[in-house]
Amino acid sequence: MFHSTFQVKTDGSQDYARLVTYIQDMPEEIGIKKRPLILLCPGGGYEYTSARESEPLAMQFAAMGYHTAILYYSCAPSRFPVQITELAGAVALIRKNAKEWGVDPNGIIIQGCSAGGHLAASYGCMWNEDFVIDAVGCENDRELLRPNGMILCYPVITSGEYAHRGSFMALLGEEHGNPGDKLCDSMSLENLVNKNTPPTFIWHTFEDGSVPVENSLCFATALRENGISTELHIFEKGGHGLSTADELTAGREGKEFQEHAASWIELVRGWLKERFPLTVCYKG
Repeated sequence: MFHSTFQVKTDGSQDYARLVTYIQDMPEEIGIKKRPLILLCPGGGYEYTSARESEPLAMQFAAMGYHTAILYYSCAPSRFPVQITELAGAVALIRKNAKEWGVDPNGIIIQGCSAGGHLAASYGCMWNEDFVIDAVGCENDRELLRPNGMILCYPVITSGEYAHRGSFMALLGEEHGNPGDKLCDSMSLENLVNKNTPPTFIWHTFEDGSVPVENSLCFATALRENGISTELHIFEKGGHGLSTADELTAGREGKEFQEHAASWIELVRGWLKERFPLTVCYKG
């Protein structure tokens, strides 16, 4: 496995901003020459990146056979658009090295939990915007930044009635974190879905008291209205920040252990196999 760390700094980045890769080997006896890659954006309210939503999830996707990478993006006091331009830089780095690393260039999937889901979905909606393209310097090759899919886990989406207000305060600053502010209103992602937004897998819990389920519902509705293929799962039980929802990420009090919700791992495996299958080259 090629396990390495790369800086992904842009204007306003924190010193810790980095991309960590888990690129699987390509031995002849296995016969897989290239694999899709899941690029993870952990949650943490744009105040930190959660350890529970980073490597434990990356290993789940790796066990399915996919390359993985984790973006430890800049959090507060860094403000928008630092996080999205760091993510763009990470996507560009991966696609530029796709051949060497054995990455399917048409299989780069952005995954995010909670506020990391807001970052992933922001990228899915804005990757083709000029400010993102200009920050990475790929004006002549915009496709370098295209995401091929998204996996959103209990994502922060709306900046309106059902917003997780703390995430927007941390992302935009207290002076811009409330409804009615022009910048805050512009970050309500259900209004930004467009034809360039990629196919999306979403899951949430009905009981989530931090990021209400309406966030996923309004985003799925917007995807539907724009003709973007979407798979949505709503589980009855479970609070916020479940990650794998099993004992691997149960937390100190164990409240994030929700056995039924843990089935999302198998559901997303099925979605990935259908949309981004591993290609095996058989001999004979």
